[in-house]
Amino acid sequence: MRQRKIVMSLFSLSATVLLAACSSQTNTDEASVEVESVSMESMVEESSTSSSDGMGDMVHDDSGVIPEGLMEAENPTYKVGDSVIIQAGHMEGMEGAEATIVGAFDTIVYEVSYDPTNGDPRVENHQWVIQEEIMDAGTDPFGVGSEVMLEAEHTDGMSGATAIIEAAETTTVYMVDYTDTVTGKTVNNHKWVTEMELEPIEEP
Repeated sequence: MRQRKIVMSLFSLSATVLLAACSSQTNTDEASVEVESVSMESMVEESSTSSSDGMGDMVHDDSGVIPEGLMEAENPTYKVGDSVIIQAGHMEGMEGAEATIVGAFDTIVYEVSYDPTNGDPRVENHQWVIQEEIMDAGTDPFGVGSEVMLEAEHTDGMSGATAIIEAAETTTVYMVDYTDTVTGKTVNNHKWVTEMELEPIEEP
């Protein structure tokens, strides 16, 4: 009888230890799952924030580097140093801005649509890309609907992108410095605005 009680006691003790171990393991597993969930949630939030902050965040080239082969205009309407008002709204804060001409060039300008190489959304009807910023362009103009590869670096994801020509015009293009009407900051060496997009500043 005594031997049976001892056996039963040992059995009860073993069962208690086993249950405690299982409970501990379950708690550990639950804690592990909880930590993993929090970690994944943080990654998703961080990714979402990064994408959200990056939407429409265009980094503009302000280097002033001129494409090889681009010729200065011989007799431009606006000369280097002239003050003008920009009538184009290529981007926020541009239309109505006071600008200074820093370069004038005779070329063919194109309006293009393209898919940026960095995965940003497709850009429709970008103004402007010039003949000298198209790979293997030569001197003959491209027709509307032509597929070309861009070498321009106006914004992140433009260089190397395949584009469709939406419109073309032979004209004088200008590189300008202007004061953003929204931020008040100076934008240097913006490429490009056409002659039709500029107006002289009226003298008082």
